[in-house]
Amino acid sequence: MFSADIYIERRKGLRADIQSGLILFLGNQESPMNYAANAYPFRQDSSFLYFFGLDKPNLTALIDVDEGTETIFGDDLTIDEIVWTGPQPSLQEISLTTGISKTEPSNKIKPSIDKARRQNRTIHYLPQYRPENTLIIAQLLDIEPAEVTDNVSETLIRAVVTQRSKKSPKETEQIEIALEISRQMQIAAMEKARPGIYEKEIAGVMEGIAVSRGVRLAFPTIFSIHGETLHNIGCKNLMKEGDIAVNDSGAESPMHYASDITRTIPVGGKFTQQQREIYQIVLKAQETAIAAIKPGVEFRDIHRLACVTLLAGLKELGLIKTSPEEAVEAGAHTLFFQCGLGHMLGLDVHDMEALGEEFIGYTDKIKRRMEFGWQWLRLAKALEAGYVLTVEPGVYFIPELIDRWSSEQKFSEFINYNKVEKYRSFGGIRIEDDILVTDNGCRILGPKIPKHLNEVEAITSK
Repeated sequence: MFSADIYIERRKGLRADIQSGLILFLGNQESPMNYAANAYPFRQDSSFLYFFGLDKPNLTALIDVDEGTETIFGDDLTIDEIVWTGPQPSLQEISLTTGISKTEPSNKIKPSIDKARRQNRTIHYLPQYRPENTLIIAQLLDIEPAEVTDNVSETLIRAVVTQRSKKSPKETEQIEIALEISRQMQIAAMEKARPGIYEKEIAGVMEGIAVSRGVRLAFPTIFSIHGETLHNIGCKNLMKEGDIAVNDSGAESPMHYASDITRTIPVGGKFTQQQREIYQIVLKAQETAIAAIKPGVEFRDIHRLACVTLLAGLKELGLIKTSPEEAVEAGAHTLFFQCGLGHMLGLDVHDMEALGEEFIGYTDKIKRRMEFGWQWLRLAKALEAGYVLTVEPGVYFIPELIDRWSSEQKFSEFINYNKVEKYRSFGGIRIEDDILVTDNGCRILGPKIPKHLNEVEAITSK
């Protein structure tokens, strides 16, 4: 945890934004894998962590904005439970660490909510992503589960997004702790990716590194020689000479801040000439995009810049026939780059995504474009100092997409399909770093993780 003062100030800012009513935060419960006593590793709700810091299951917090009170609801362990867990701090003890002195048993939360409802007071709560928490809120508010989503507080969403979007120096320190672990994971993958080895063996090594540091992965590892599948988490393929493997992976810090790094690895130790050419195009697009990041710049413009840079490189190889700018304006770049350039990063790898991307990455004036490719841009709005985001351009040759567009002659005025056909079995390349927006520009967070061709090959060819 951070010091109690940090959580006190965060909640103070939240009360100022909400102004009246009650703010209800549900912490997460343990989630069984197959029966109650055999649970998945516990992961606390990120907004609960942000405002209360308590990394334990079965807690609920209630902020009464009008009365200025803050209460943690939960239950101390029984002696029967202590037999299995060992002695644990009391609810009162852990609540004091977050600056809250008032505690109540969990069966008191419903009467508190009922009293507020009788007084016609507003109960603010965030969108729920766990079914069990949806049921709890439905029971607390005496509504149907289907109504829970309809009654979330947009005022609370906007207040939470405003606070969580800007990372403090202590938060960026946590992200950099996670990035130190990411570096170990990436280096290990580069050293061990060899012909005749299954992807899952490398994925297992990387997860073992995270677990050995006392943490967990920030998301399921994407390690695949089929990098053209953007979220390919199967890890079942046998690697062979000439393959390239996309390694998109991340760890959490002890306080659950995430890292998210992608490198592309030549399985045989060296990139082929064709792979080197595409790799250099992707790397240039990433470096160009990073250089353009600063406060006030709309991220959708940086995304567009990366797309133009990608197509400029592909034009030199003969895959694009006309102006890269015109091709991007038409949408022809989405044959090669189908997703967004990046996303916010913090306590969630896609930070605050459960609260709604329209609140996180867009504004009332900057709306999401719904064309193919553009619709998956998670962040479009103007950047501010303190934002942490990923920059992850890629080039992906998806055979099914190539066949569909080629048969339709879609964007044929821009795309040379005869040249593209020579890349249909290429796969994909992605390069990703985590970036902090500073007062005057930006900086790449964490220790240096090899990404230039000679740096990567120096490790993979050993």
